[in-house]
Amino acid sequence: MNNLLNIKTPAEGEAGALASDYPVKMHGLMNLRNVYWNLPPEALYEEFVFRGEGKITHKGAMVVETGGHTSRAANDKFVVKEPTSDDHIWWGEYNRPVPRDKFDMLHQRLNGYLQGKDIFVQDVYAGADPEYRVPVRVITEHAWQSLFARNMLIPPVSQKEYKEFVPEFVLIAAPNFKAIQQIDNTNSNTVIALNFDQMMTIIGSSQYAGEIKKSVFTLMNYILPLKGVLSMHCSANVGKDGNSALFFGLSGTGKTTLSADPARNLIGDDEHGWSDDGIFNFENGCYAKVIMLSSTAEPEIYAATRKFGTILENVVYDKVSRNIDLDDETLTENTRASYPLDFIDNAVPDKRAGHPKDIIFLTCDATGVLPPIARLTPDQALYHFISGYTSKIAGTEKGLGIEPELTFSSCFGAPFMVHPPSFYADLLRKKITRHNVRCWLLNTGWVGGKYGVGKRISIKYTRGLLNDALDGNLDDVEYRKDPVFGFEVPLKAPGIPDNVLDPASSWPSREEHREKYIELAKRFIENFKKYSVGTTEEVQNSGPKL
Repeated sequence: MNNLLNIKTPAEGEAGALASDYPVKMHGLMNLRNVYWNLPPEALYEEFVFRGEGKITHKGAMVVETGGHTSRAANDKFVVKEPTSDDHIWWGEYNRPVPRDKFDMLHQRLNGYLQGKDIFVQDVYAGADPEYRVPVRVITEHAWQSLFARNMLIPPVSQKEYKEFVPEFVLIAAPNFKAIQQIDNTNSNTVIALNFDQMMTIIGSSQYAGEIKKSVFTLMNYILPLKGVLSMHCSANVGKDGNSALFFGLSGTGKTTLSADPARNLIGDDEHGWSDDGIFNFENGCYAKVIMLSSTAEPEIYAATRKFGTILENVVYDKVSRNIDLDDETLTENTRASYPLDFIDNAVPDKRAGHPKDIIFLTCDATGVLPPIARLTPDQALYHFISGYTSKIAGTEKGLGIEPELTFSSCFGAPFMVHPPSFYADLLRKKITRHNVRCWLLNTGWVGGKYGVGKRISIKYTRGLLNDALDGNLDDVEYRKDPVFGFEVPLKAPGIPDNVLDPASSWPSREEHREKYIELAKRFIENFKKYSVGTTEEVQNSGPKL
């Protein structure tokens, strides 16, 4: 905020009460009007209202509109090419190189842009395991972005800890700062630039909070694997018996919904690490997609959208009653809610658990041909992990249309992976074999035909199959070996109709289903050719065969 009249804001009196001894001038930020350090939600709400950043809805959640960016700007992400990290980076579509001098110039202009303005600082940690956590400083223009950082990452617990906080990574999010294409070598005025040498990220010209979240995730995907810790784009929960499970999947496949199970305890909904001691959440909160959210199918998430401390992004609301409408997609289909993990009643307080017993790869198959669940061998699991097949759902990424887009996203999160996929796959192979983990492919997509013809599989059936797998009810049932993909599909499952377990039976004809199935298999085979280098022969031979 550029407070030209120098008006005292609601939290100005306590703005420095939780300041770190490591000042923001260490990041080149000087001549600021004021720095608001580590404000709690209540103070951030006051600043949010004072600055006119959004509105407060019925029951207390704040709602904001993010303008032109209602999803990630994937084509505007860049990584600085420099000697200390160059050999580790998977350069290409997701990690576009930018020279160090361009980043430095961008950083200098950003520092100049912020002079005379207010900024908000949250000193937080990424990673619930103290041995592997990273101190992160998130600097934002808006109060609500600061609350987002506080919701999503792990705050210190004492004034002393705040005072002694020294960040290892700094993220500066300035939505009103624009890159200059001709000068910065960017694709637009929007920029997400990461520098692993200076351990800094700059986000400009985008209010979409997911850029903050995924920039920190990208950092963890770089740092932890070099220490032998597998970083994962997955949700995680744990049963009453202590058996934990991982759910890999892209946005829209059901990670958040399926892991928020009343019968199991939630570890986290999106980003985790797997060390020699077990699994741990990177975050302190959830960032759930809430379009068409059901109070019966997703009661925990639904309740969180109506709580003080939750941030609703691009959710439509009635300006008089302030009631929200989760079914209205006027602004975007990618409506989001950010809330602390403890808003979920059965969340695990320390966000950690032992080694998983089950791994579930979630795919939203918009072609409608894959079975709803399949059991995988370890080599098949690595093949599907490297492939990362799903269909992008409208709204999750800028430029997507209404119809789902078939895609392969390696490691079920290629846009956030820094090392080559084989590097992560090798770590996963060691974990699976060492801990004898069961692996499953769970299809949350369409049945009875492709998108527009069939319908999306019932969440009731998906949950039923998932629970059967996790509870061991599918261990001793009869399976059929799929003639194309080679994985095993159960012939029977409690409470699941036979035509759901056998997708071909619900198509107009089995011939039509097989034709589309072969088309999908060909796409898998063609996609995997680019991963042949660095992948074992056993894994390469674990894909579909025609």
